[in-house]
Amino acid sequence: QVQLVESGGGLVQAGDSLRLSCAASGRTFGVYDMAWFRQAPGKERELVAAISRSGGRTYYADSVKGRFTFTLSRDNENVVYLQLNSLKPEDTAVYYCAAGVKGGYYYSVGATQYRYWGQGTQVTVSS
Repeated sequence: QVQLVESGGGLVQAGDSLRLSCAASGRTFGVYDMAWFRQAPGKERELVAAISRSGGRTYYADSVKGRFTFTLSRDNENVVYLQLNSLKPEDTAVYYCAAGVKGGYYYSVGATQYRYWGQGTQVTVSS
């Protein structure tokens, strides 16, 4: 079992940056590939970024490519980060950390394919 806790969300202006953190308890991240999803009001939960358990492979949705960066912590193997730069109002959503993807590949775009979820952290970008 893995328990995930996100932090770092907030209210910012367009063009600003945020760094989201996801901390795990239970089994360490070294065992799991990780992902960040987001869900805006009235929309489905969408995959934003994913990283393999070694950190060697990453995936980014087209909408965030070049602006968001998913990294593993150098100091704590139970923490991962999502750096959000050049934020836009359309990035406003609740951001969720996920782990334990099914299917054998390091990520899936389907939220139902992930076993473990955090409670989410709100990111609001004003124009």
